[in-house]
Amino acid sequence: MDSNNIPRTVPIQSATFSNPINAEIRRAAATGIYDIRGGGAKRKVPHFDDLLFLGASISRYPLEGYREKCETKVTLGTRFAKKPIELDIPITIAGMSFGALSGPAKEALGRGASAAGTSTTTGDGGMTPEERGHSSKLVYQYLPSRYGMNPDDLRKADAIEVVVGQGAKPGGGGMLLGQKISDRVAEMRTLPKGIDQRSACRHPDWTGPDDLEIKILELREITDWQVPIYIKVGGTRPYYDTALAVKAGADVVVLDGMQGGTAATQDVFIEHVGLPTLACIRPAVQALQDLGVHREVQLVVSGGIRTGADVAKAMALGADAVAIGTAALVALGDNDPKWENEYQKLGTTTGAYDDWHEGRDPAGITTQDPELMKRLDPVDAGRRLRNYLKVMTLEAQTIARACGHNHLHNLEPEDLCALTMEAAAMARVPLAGTDWYPGKAGF
Repeated sequence: MDSNNIPRTVPIQSATFSNPINAEIRRAAATGIYDIRGGGAKRKVPHFDDLLFLGASISRYPLEGYREKCETKVTLGTRFAKKPIELDIPITIAGMSFGALSGPAKEALGRGASAAGTSTTTGDGGMTPEERGHSSKLVYQYLPSRYGMNPDDLRKADAIEVVVGQGAKPGGGGMLLGQKISDRVAEMRTLPKGIDQRSACRHPDWTGPDDLEIKILELREITDWQVPIYIKVGGTRPYYDTALAVKAGADVVVLDGMQGGTAATQDVFIEHVGLPTLACIRPAVQALQDLGVHREVQLVVSGGIRTGADVAKAMALGADAVAIGTAALVALGDNDPKWENEYQKLGTTTGAYDDWHEGRDPAGITTQDPELMKRLDPVDAGRRLRNYLKVMTLEAQTIARACGHNHLHNLEPEDLCALTMEAAAMARVPLAGTDWYPGKAGF
């Protein structure tokens, strides 16, 4: 009320110019520098939580969890490789570089993945001896930067992943700021110590699918056709990118949605470029089916995979396996509440810390600071990752049995329904309580 007892208008915050938006405008105006951070998209987009499974009842017969098995094994690289990778579980560890991550973190990823019977992946910057030594199955990433790349390491790998794009920044290159370029990182990447590093956004020696085919043949000759060749793409045009990867000779296509993390890039890139993971899977599967190579060329989906339910949903939509990155770091100890006081000193809080590029991670994971790295015990962290992978697998098996399947690969779109119109359209499964989804033929 004002002095005349007349009600005043209630102040309303603009939905367009929200407090976070206004804060970013002020930060940009004060610094003249765009915001850099790690992680994946934080905006809410349609995701696996918008799907539900239809458990068995009369029309389908469920399996008894204590007596009837549900298999989880998957083989990647069956198309051309002489030695495909055989995994006990369909959950792999995505590429994260030494440099972005500490040495103990890379060792822990190898230990945890090996204990769970799955693979881990190098990332930009090359292969470390401790990572190779503790990884029973190691995928070697071949990136545009070529940092740390050498043929000897290629021959040590169990598979090679040619990175064309990344879900958090499709069409963009990577960053590793100077504070994380230690002596060892500089030596491995042939870079000056303490100087910001920018990775290229495209490979220097090919410009299209025909050149990619030549590059794949080069890699096969180097490795004597022994190991699988993956092609990793960021989720933007999944149908055509998958089809072109198949044409170029890929054994495996890795498809990364915008919820996938990155060590560092522009915030505007993370939030405004790419497709949600849920929107990527069905077009990619359709491309494989149209070419008659679904299951012959395996599809690995990544970007925001957190639980066994997410694993099961991705596989029901047609994926052969999934890859996790951010979730694996959380399992190691990233953003752990026990470091809350130190997160607050950095101006953030548990669950929101994403300044991975600054190299001051209290958990000792996204840093090259020797004192901080001592906080991460790779043996204990690897054990936590193994436990997490075990739980995810058990959760996915529980769902598959409830839907009447004795193998995770037998999950299918008919096992799913959607809670929203957007999710129904993206996943091409019926809206809950109906037999319709937007774009369904005949409607």
